[in-house]
Amino acid sequence: MVEVTGPPPVPAIETVSLTKFYDGTTVRALDGVELSVARGEYVAITGPSGCGKSTLLHLIAALDNPTSGTVRVNGRDLRTIASGTRFRREEIGLVFQLHNLLPRLSAQANVEIAMIGAHTSRRQRVTRARELLAAVELQGMESRRPPQLSGGERQRVAIARALANEPQILLADEPTGNLDSASVTTVIALFERLRAEAGMTILLVTHDPVVARAAHRIVHMRDGKVTDPDAGTVVFDTRGAAPGP
Repeated sequence: MVEVTGPPPVPAIETVSLTKFYDGTTVRALDGVELSVARGEYVAITGPSGCGKSTLLHLIAALDNPTSGTVRVNGRDLRTIASGTRFRREEIGLVFQLHNLLPRLSAQANVEIAMIGAHTSRRQRVTRARELLAAVELQGMESRRPPQLSGGERQRVAIARALANEPQILLADEPTGNLDSASVTTVIALFERLRAEAGMTILLVTHDPVVARAAHRIVHMRDGKVTDPDAGTVVFDTRGAAPGP
């Protein structure tokens, strides 16, 4: 019997010979980065300050353009997208170290605002925002403004906002950098739940080894290069089963 095999699955994220130079060619933030992240995979990128981690994440989010090389998200070359803003609104969620919430708006309104322009009604935005705040364990706090929330609570609002338009991919840049240990534990558990229950692809940049170890694979960077792209690879069920031992 001849076994019939189809084409290999398209990675959620793929970079090919990716470079980014600043100040002409004097500063190499990225130097030929090769990275592939499977759909439903949870990957942490670590490395010393200035090694290019955040630059890489910004290029994947189409917040900046590479000097050369290719970024593909769900098989699509980001050079072909018409609008980076629309791409970020419809296809990815972004979480940063600084939550960037609007201080005069309630937690619910901060989540709702991400859905404006996404062809949703006011009622749909309210319902979705409340569901997401409940999902990040902030039910009952919908009307509180950011100054009335702890650092960990504000970051969870930011995560809820990032999920507002049901992205397939979540990109997080030092999301626990300003949090206490209890809040870090909560955010780690939330990320794993998102992957397990929704099959979400998560790419996270962190300095914290505790946060990195929660991922299925740790990718190390140094001097603008990925030093070991396959380190820590594990086999897991992207439909929601926990990783094997």
